[in-house]
Order: sequence, then C-alpha cells, then structure tokens
Amino acid sequence: METLSEYWPFLIPLIVIQFGLLAAALIHVFRHNKYRVGNRVLWVIVCLCTSVIGPVLYFVIGKGDE
Repeated sequence: METLSEYWPFLIPLIVIQFGLLAAALIHVFRHNKYRVGNRVLWVIVCLCTSVIGPVLYFVIGKGDE
C-alpha cells in the first residue's frame, strides 16, 4: 500500500485528464448530429470503452465539420 501512495501525485492528474476528455467528448457527441465516421451510438461506445484513446479518436477522426 505504501507504493501506491507514492504514485498518487502522478495518477491524480492523469485521472482528471481522462475524465475531462471523456466528459468533453460525450457532451459533444450528444449535442451534435454530424460525424465524419460512424454514428452517435458508435462514438459513445468507443469513448466509454477505450478510456483516453476513445475521446482522442473522436476529436481527431469522428467530429464532423460544423
């Protein structure tokens, strides 16, 4: 348990970034109807199941032009 407490200063910012990206991606998915690739259900599943990579993929290849 001591080793876990040593890593908290590094883990907390990563966890905050992960949930921030997830929240931003999901909010954008639910507010917009146009996607370059796929549909709403696909992007929700990708964002929820692939932690940090899913939201990054959505913003890079899935987010449609507005």
